[in-house]
Amino acid sequence: MSGHKHSGEDMIRKWHHPKIDLESIGLRSGMVFMDIGCGDGFFTILAAQIVGKTGKIYAVDTDASAIERLKHKADKKGLTNIKAVVAKAEETVFCDECADIVFYSIVLHDFHDPAKVLLNAKRMLKPDGKLVDLDWKKKRTTHGPPVRIRFSEEQAQALIKNAGFDIESVRDAGRDHYIVVAKP
Repeated sequence: MSGHKHSGEDMIRKWHHPKIDLESIGLRSGMVFMDIGCGDGFFTILAAQIVGKTGKIYAVDTDASAIERLKHKADKKGLTNIKAVVAKAEETVFCDECADIVFYSIVLHDFHDPAKVLLNAKRMLKPDGKLVDLDWKKKRTTHGPPVRIRFSEEQAQALIKNAGFDIESVRDAGRDHYIVVAKP
């Protein structure tokens, strides 16, 4: 989930995360947020702080050491609202119609079966919830995964639509990334 064994999470840390303000995608206190392919929890921790004690964060990644680092960071910050598991996103459904936001941060192209992962998101989202896909633009950059494995905005939208979502918006997130927001 988090990178193609090129130690993706470590590399991401070196080149910064895309600039995204989780409140700008609608995250509020008391919400349920799912970070699918969470790595060591860069966005998981931020989301946990925003949703607060009345909210809940679910996080999943196949990398056990990344999940350990996430749990360690959460403990250090006294965050008790995170449930983080080591598993494949294709096989993970935390609950039915319980999530306000299902979030993918630069991972959709890494999943073995992105279509299945998106169908799981549809199952977990509340009817008024939203799916948010933050990813690399399909262009040459000094960092990031090889261009050949990246999804263009059009490819990401097609995958998301095929899973039964309506695209709400597509916008740039800095020079090298985009955000697709969709509703079930």
